[in-house]
Amino acid sequence: MRPILLQGHERSLTQIKYNKDGDLLFSTAKDHVVCAWYSVNGERVGTYNGHIGALWTVDVDPTTTLLVTGSADNTIRLWDVRTGKQLKMWEFPTAVKRVEFSEDGTLLLAVTEQRMGHLGTVVVFPITVDLEAEQVDAPSFTITFRESKATVAAWSYLNKYIITGHEDGRVSQYDGKTGELIKDVQAHELDMQITDIQMAPDRTYFITCSKDKNAKILDVNELKVLKTYVTDTPLNTAALTPKKDFVILGGGQEARDVTTTSQRQGKFEARFYHKIFEDEIGRVKGHFGPLNTIAVHPQGVGYASGGEDGYVRVHHFDKPYFDFAYEVEKMKG
Repeated sequence: MRPILLQGHERSLTQIKYNKDGDLLFSTAKDHVVCAWYSVNGERVGTYNGHIGALWTVDVDPTTTLLVTGSADNTIRLWDVRTGKQLKMWEFPTAVKRVEFSEDGTLLLAVTEQRMGHLGTVVVFPITVDLEAEQVDAPSFTITFRESKATVAAWSYLNKYIITGHEDGRVSQYDGKTGELIKDVQAHELDMQITDIQMAPDRTYFITCSKDKNAKILDVNELKVLKTYVTDTPLNTAALTPKKDFVILGGGQEARDVTTTSQRQGKFEARFYHKIFEDEIGRVKGHFGPLNTIAVHPQGVGYASGGEDGYVRVHHFDKPYFDFAYEVEKMKG
């Protein structure tokens, strides 16, 4: 499983995303640049230029028509995927930390930072998936966090709920139409920030991870913790794999927190766990710093990771990956 190394960023990666077909990969980093790549060979297709601050987040709509980015320059920007033209810019009082299109591409959520007297929020915009369309200026609603701010958020199936992960380790469920709080749970250790949330392909359950060194799968409807994956390092990212029942986790100690700087000491590997049995089954080395973001190919044929080292590594799974099975799974098969 030799990786393809993508060198297009000068600073650490913040998020990577495949499009729905899996032929394109989009990456954001702290260097103001958004890159698009062919996932099959790592060739760079182009860049989206305009942001004047570190980029935190990226997403692409289900038809690969629109790209959305959020940045420390306090803006969300909407782009034409094909030409790189900026179509719309929304401005906020603080940085935008996470953006995500709904499953059908008709809604966009964004998480804004809590700073300088401004509370953290989630804003929701209706989106018209048409390059000629005039997008709305104002959000249809805003969720404001008076207690612990949201760090990540995602849409459930049928846009029914917005699920948020918080700085204090809580996971909350909001009504996707009104923004009203329905329920919340202390999913991770108290005051241990949730660093990532990624939905399963059918959006009925999701995975979270946290600085508490654990990743968890919760169901969307009840926010019940279904599985827990215990690691020995603070986690920044967690992803679910289609085709095989695995999860991939990434993280690692920040350089400033590590007394010895050997690659092994920092624990800079992608870790594979069995989704059902919760055991660690393998690791993939490569990055020279913490893994900040992992995305899995929608068809489950590979994954990509983005690191503090400024590199994106794209992996195509080989036969042993697909053949791997526990005895009990072989008997069933």
